[in-house]
Amino acid sequence: MNRLFLVLLFAILLSGCKAESTMTTDSPSSSTDGKKPRIALIMKSLANEFFSTMAEGAESYHAEHSEEFDLVVNGIKDERDISRQVALVEEMIASNVDAIVIAPADSKALVPVLRRAKKAGVVVINIDNRLDAEVLAAEGAEIPFVGPDNKAGAKQVGTFLATKLAAGDSVCILEGVRTSFNGQQRFAGFQEAMVDADIKVVDHQSAEWEMTKANTIASSMLSEHPEVKAILAANDSMALGAVAAVKGSGRTDSVMVVGFDNISAVQQAIREGKVLATADQHGDQLAVFGIQNALKLIQDPEAKVEDVETPVDLITQESLSP
Repeated sequence: MNRLFLVLLFAILLSGCKAESTMTTDSPSSSTDGKKPRIALIMKSLANEFFSTMAEGAESYHAEHSEEFDLVVNGIKDERDISRQVALVEEMIASNVDAIVIAPADSKALVPVLRRAKKAGVVVINIDNRLDAEVLAAEGAEIPFVGPDNKAGAKQVGTFLATKLAAGDSVCILEGVRTSFNGQQRFAGFQEAMVDADIKVVDHQSAEWEMTKANTIASSMLSEHPEVKAILAANDSMALGAVAAVKGSGRTDSVMVVGFDNISAVQQAIREGKVLATADQHGDQLAVFGIQNALKLIQDPEAKVEDVETPVDLITQESLSP
């Protein structure tokens, strides 16, 4: 009897060990334990219509796929508030999100905290504004970029503007934040288009993406350079500031304005002839592209990390016509 009891006891213990081992192997992460992954979308200023449109697009996509993932949407009040965006990333790491999809306010300053997120096991996808390649390499971080070719988009806009100008004409450029890669690339695209058309850039300054600051700087530019025929703005908020400056100077009929982002207010300004053109990087879908790629990496952590180029299109009065 004692011997039979010991045999039965050994069999029960062995069976229990096998069940525990199988459960551990089959459930290594939240992507396989039946829980929906949580994805955090972290943007720049929600006061900018482009980013509020991005948030709406992400929320709409989530509503259609709510059984697949949970979504947390965050943004900063001021596009220059880099420290607050860093804090948001840290908060999302602490709350154990599975992925962060981020439009960084600065291409360099956000890299260290995003590296920490990856080290904590969070999937990170970079959208809108590309992180600095050299800083990523120095930090030993691989973070895929999902977004448009900002230089190509700006060059499209600049090239279209050049068709309305003559060789030798003068223009000014309103730059975005100079430490942001998308700002640098849009400025480079504008410059390249002007060089190709033999048009002079007589002044360029950063208005840091802001409408009010753009209005002040554009007004000064128009006063200092009465020969200017156009202002190229690296985003639509600054383009609207430039439009107000042009109107204030009484030169609506002689100075053209172009932008980048295709927000609704600029679409209306294009229809009214106040803005010549802008670029559409499909803000309502940009975060969606990021979320889709985050889900792929959550489902397959061994998947190859790759950049994804998204569309960017020239928008003019003709393209907006029904």
